[in-house]
Amino acid sequence: MTTTEQLSALSSILTQSGLHSLFQPIISLSERCIIGYEALSRGPSNSPLHSPIALFAVARQAGRLSELEIACRQSACRCFNEQQLPGKLFLNVSPESLLEAAHQPGRTLQLLQDFGIPPSQVVIELTEQTPTDDFQLLQTALHHYRAMGFSIALDDLGAGYSSLRLWSELRPDYVKIDRHFIDGIHQDALKREFVGSILQIAKASRAKVIAEGIELPEELAVLTEMGVDLLQGYLLCRPQEHPPRDARSFIPKPNSVAAILNEEVSDLSALLNDQPAVTSATPTATVLEAFRRQANLNSLAVLDEQGQPCGIVHRHSLSDALLKPFATDLFARKPISRLMSDDFLAVELSQSLQQVSRLITSRARQRIEEDFIITLNGGYLGLGRVIDVLKLITELKIQQARYANPLTLLPGNVPIQQCLTRLLQQERESVICYVDIDSFKPFNDIYGYGRGDEVLLCLAQCLNDRVDPSRDFVGHIGGDDFLLVLGPEDWRKRLNQLLDDFHSQCRRFYRSEHLEAGCFIAPNRQGIRQEFPLLSLSIGVVHLHPQACGQLDASQLAEMASQAKHHAKNVPGYSVHVIDSLAVPGREDELLIGQR
Repeated sequence: MTTTEQLSALSSILTQSGLHSLFQPIISLSERCIIGYEALSRGPSNSPLHSPIALFAVARQAGRLSELEIACRQSACRCFNEQQLPGKLFLNVSPESLLEAAHQPGRTLQLLQDFGIPPSQVVIELTEQTPTDDFQLLQTALHHYRAMGFSIALDDLGAGYSSLRLWSELRPDYVKIDRHFIDGIHQDALKREFVGSILQIAKASRAKVIAEGIELPEELAVLTEMGVDLLQGYLLCRPQEHPPRDARSFIPKPNSVAAILNEEVSDLSALLNDQPAVTSATPTATVLEAFRRQANLNSLAVLDEQGQPCGIVHRHSLSDALLKPFATDLFARKPISRLMSDDFLAVELSQSLQQVSRLITSRARQRIEEDFIITLNGGYLGLGRVIDVLKLITELKIQQARYANPLTLLPGNVPIQQCLTRLLQQERESVICYVDIDSFKPFNDIYGYGRGDEVLLCLAQCLNDRVDPSRDFVGHIGGDDFLLVLGPEDWRKRLNQLLDDFHSQCRRFYRSEHLEAGCFIAPNRQGIRQEFPLLSLSIGVVHLHPQACGQLDASQLAEMASQAKHHAKNVPGYSVHVIDSLAVPGREDELLIGQR
């Protein structure tokens, strides 16, 4: 297609309103809802400029970019209004079009007024494709948008020529991570580091992060693990002229390995196969036919007259029984109760993956191809596969190892962040404890890092001894900092036991003269020799109440625990400082435990 033909096609599109608007949902995973739609434009389906890449490239070459973008916005606003779509409308704007002489300030606001869309519902999404040198003019234009009530998003972060500078100078409300950094993030540690850095900057600048271009479940799993909440991509929903209004139809259900791990496998929903059962009176021939029709059917549950599981039939066992001479003829009309096994495993839906794994491994006769029965309040619900349990346990171990502290093998910062996020999402009353070792640096200076590592391992063991894996959590933030999450019932007693354990265990690490003196001398941070007390623990505690969960995020919760820890460290010796999440500032509940 010649340049003249391209320009003619562009003119035809602009004069005849030949643009089509598509909308791609942006979802919030935590709220399981659509928070808005990005408007995307296409040329006529029979036009060589149907592709947005070709369309905008020709408009840029012709100096008609601003004109094309106004036409795109007009089409998007009209379709958005006609469908009465919920949430925000994300409109793409290239910085260079704002700087064009043909750009008409106030045109976007006029369009919104024409279609009855308030500016507060619109996000101006800056898409940078070419260098932008005039930052002052760009800032003026963007401040103008913001003054009119628009929100600002920075698109393709990391791909543009100056996007980091734009971020620091324009302070957008949203930042969208470039597709390049999402593609294969589950296989690329450097990409995960980049996204992690973006999340940290976003936290400091109070911007919301959107990951776009998600196409694989593994990518979604990693982003979810990292705490990215706003998501967009083909995996979730492709751009459509008439997009869905309810996110529940396409948000992945927690039935994948990664999703299960992210929820810590709190029940067996993801393992449940909704397989019909048979009654104990069902003829054997009927059961045999069911196995013949379904090649992948391993087992069938057998129910009594009350609908309670009373047995199970495994394909291999039934085949073995019917291989005997005349067995098929003998048993075909007999009830399946004659051949079923009453030695079966039945577990409640509410049980955890770990509990089921222990039950399976404790059964000497359980075979990998045999299924187990899943019940709800004792009634039959469906079947679970042993192979699925083994697979998930393996994946869980791999996931834990991936983010574990290399010394203590306790969960590191990513699982810690996930744990705090879950507490808030589930509005669960909990006690979050930030544990720090006093005098640890001078101890390292005197005794060496090898002995210091022994102390860290000792503390890790003491922490593990005080947690119930089914309801508590212990993680290693780094260095001599640990995080402990306990239930609200007996946490004070368990913390006192922890302090006693550590105090007792630490005695073996000191030289006799230090143990007798109750202190040791080492250089302080200024290099001056100073007397330091023996190792002790300072614990900062946040008592989290369900009513406070809606006002906090994971980072704020962690910061509160850190503040409580700093208060505790101001008290010599073993100490605990408690902040109640519902307390008036300055009136925290304080518990101090003195030197042991």
